[in-house]
Amino acid sequence: MLNSQENEKMTLPHSLGVDTKRLALLTTAIHADIEADRFDGAVVLVARRGTIILHEAFGYADRAANKPVQRDSVFVTMSIFKQMVNAAVLQRIDRGELSFTTQVRELIPEYAANGKGTTTVADLMLHKAGLPLGAPGIPPEKIGNIQAVTSAVSAMVAQSLPGKSISYAAVLGHAVLAEIVRRLDGGNRTFGQILKEDLIEPLAMTDTSLGFGLREDQIDRVVPVVVKNHAPALLDPVMLEGAGKHAATPGFEVPAGSAYTTAHDWFRFAEACRRGGEIDGIRVLSPAILRFSRTIATGELTNSLWDYAQNMRGWPALPANLSPGFYVRGSGITSHAFGLLSSPETFGGIGTGSNCFWVDPERELTYVFLSAGLMEDSYSWERHQCYSDLVQSSLTD
Repeated sequence: MLNSQENEKMTLPHSLGVDTKRLALLTTAIHADIEADRFDGAVVLVARRGTIILHEAFGYADRAANKPVQRDSVFVTMSIFKQMVNAAVLQRIDRGELSFTTQVRELIPEYAANGKGTTTVADLMLHKAGLPLGAPGIPPEKIGNIQAVTSAVSAMVAQSLPGKSISYAAVLGHAVLAEIVRRLDGGNRTFGQILKEDLIEPLAMTDTSLGFGLREDQIDRVVPVVVKNHAPALLDPVMLEGAGKHAATPGFEVPAGSAYTTAHDWFRFAEACRRGGEIDGIRVLSPAILRFSRTIATGELTNSLWDYAQNMRGWPALPANLSPGFYVRGSGITSHAFGLLSSPETFGGIGTGSNCFWVDPERELTYVFLSAGLMEDSYSWERHQCYSDLVQSSLTD
């Protein structure tokens, strides 16, 4: 016999319009992919209307060591952290300290060098600043120093005319955005401290940090960054695995993705975004700026990041569907990590070969997927599309 509390827990997903048998297809698919060695492990969290309906660990944190993933495993964020960096910028826009149309040179005068003077804050957020995918010319020991990276980027010549096309900047653009926030703040706090005090602590994200290394209680929970060898990598595997190791070094800050988090922590951030910038009575952003920041601002432009997939996988050109804050699902029958069954307004973030989160505001769904064992990006994108559609298919209303 179930007691009343257990019975309530068992029936809760159905009362929220979720078919548990259909939702179990998601867990079956994840188990099958891990068994096939497509990746090593994951923690997945799904919530509807703020109530968690699935929070489960799958597979290995470290397959070689036979170490299982736990629900509180600590992951390197990879590029989903760009959305938190964007949130820090949005906070400053919310307060009137700058605008999406502010030119970067107004805050970082040296950025105007070599024809980049018209670059705006929005250009950086939308990957329209003409910056390269990697970090050419920046020594590995400098990549975790935001000021050094900003100095190097300021001296660069843009690959394309700022504001005219999308060239995904995996590392550089968000270092410049972080430096903008740091300078607006007065330069007395590190960017990691700004995030901690202005976003992470207010949102009660107890395991998330940038630049602080690992606490003693996190060391045994951390998931190493390991690149699987199924297909050519979009980004250098040595760089990716090295960034995972360096993330544990205090003072190492790569705002584009070297932070630590857990699935539940990231749910707190995503859920605050779903709720219009507030959770548990704590507001970090206004509803107005979140509405704007999740609206597609790239029209029909494509993302050059996926040019290689057109050649390697025979993909059609995909619309970038970027907003000044998030990736957005958009409409039409076009491959998307957030699934084809998600509402067009669904927004979130993607991490190279690894993590994914999204919020479907129409269906009041929040989804977080953090994984171990980095896949080749196009296959990871397809994996997320499949899983996202399985979540959507579990709804009964």
